[in-house]
Amino acid sequence: MSTHAKRERLLLADLLEASGPDAPTLCDDWNTRDLAAHVVVRERRPDAAGGILVKQLAPRLERVMAEFTDKPYGELIRLIRTGPPRFSPFSLKQIDEASNTIEFYVHTEDVRRAQPDWTPRELDGVFQDALWSRLERTARLMGRGAPTGLVLRRPNGQTAVAHRGTPVVTVTGEPSELLLFLYGRQQVADVELDGEKDAITKLHETKQLGI
Repeated sequence: MSTHAKRERLLLADLLEASGPDAPTLCDDWNTRDLAAHVVVRERRPDAAGGILVKQLAPRLERVMAEFTDKPYGELIRLIRTGPPRFSPFSLKQIDEASNTIEFYVHTEDVRRAQPDWTPRELDGVFQDALWSRLERTARLMGRGAPTGLVLRRPNGQTAVAHRGTPVVTVTGEPSELLLFLYGRQQVADVELDGEKDAITKLHETKQLGI
């Protein structure tokens, strides 16, 4: 496993372990047990994980998720920490880095920022650049449901268009915060929004960002 994905994996596993199985998360009505089960199913049960994106496969995903949610919490943490099995596409270094860096970063923040006393996490410039690179490639997919035009801007002036349309809202922040915003965590993302007031309100409240 590559550096960023491996680090974020271990951070997520440690945080889930420390939080216990019943802590809240930002993932709708999921607690930490549900989130841990999701991470394991996504990596270890490709036959069911397709239900995340394909509506017709959702019933199978629900059944498999229920099976894994019933497993001992410590076992779920162990499976996350040890990584995917050899037959999983995520065992390939390039796929692990491309897919899991964002997945684990976002879910770590789902646990951290669900707590009332959370504090910002300091991220180094290399990791911020890595997140921005992935954000540029996925912006239009994640922002396709935006109710307004949507432009993402780093403090250094780099921009990415997430959705074309009018009126346009420009969201400015570090790549890590822009990522959370674009993945539907608008309420906790440390960003600034610039545009028409009504458009900003619609964008901030929409449930259509992300997958």
